[in-house]
Amino acid sequence: MAGLAREVEEFVASGGWDQRPQLFALVPTRALLDEQPELKGQLDLSSPLTPVAQEALPDGDLGEALARIEWPDLVLGCALAQEIIILPPGAEDALSEAGDSDADRLRRAAADHPQRTEARLVAAVLREGGAACVMRIRGEGRPGDDTPPEATPLDEIIENPELAPNLIEALRATLLP
Repeated sequence: MAGLAREVEEFVASGGWDQRPQLFALVPTRALLDEQPELKGQLDLSSPLTPVAQEALPDGDLGEALARIEWPDLVLGCALAQEIIILPPGAEDALSEAGDSDADRLRRAAADHPQRTEARLVAAVLREGGAACVMRIRGEGRPGDDTPPEATPLDEIIENPELAPNLIEALRATLLP
């Protein structure tokens, strides 16, 4: 399962940073090949499942968008890749205490926070119950800056199925009959 989440993250990472959330159906590789034999040279036939990118999610609340999704029986799981902001302990409480209660204002304040860390989170779930999360912490160097490549920390990858329990539950709900 973690391998599928890593595969999705690597696919999304190939497009760089500053992307919108992207949803993937996890479908049996053999069934996909039966439906589209022209994909034979593009699919990893050793993998039982293949991530298939879906149309862009609508703008707005991600939770509401996920609540409207229903998958056909052929889809055995799904994955979501999204960019997030991580704040140090206590920073979120400080934002709330400053009077920011509106979700959009909190997001903007977090994006402007001087101690923020940017990351890409991929959560993947299967109908049978498996789950995985992979997070890529964005390195310090940005394209076009003057930082020499040897001084730029590489993006850090963290894997833990408990990184995003609420997102895992929301994705599982999309797979319910």
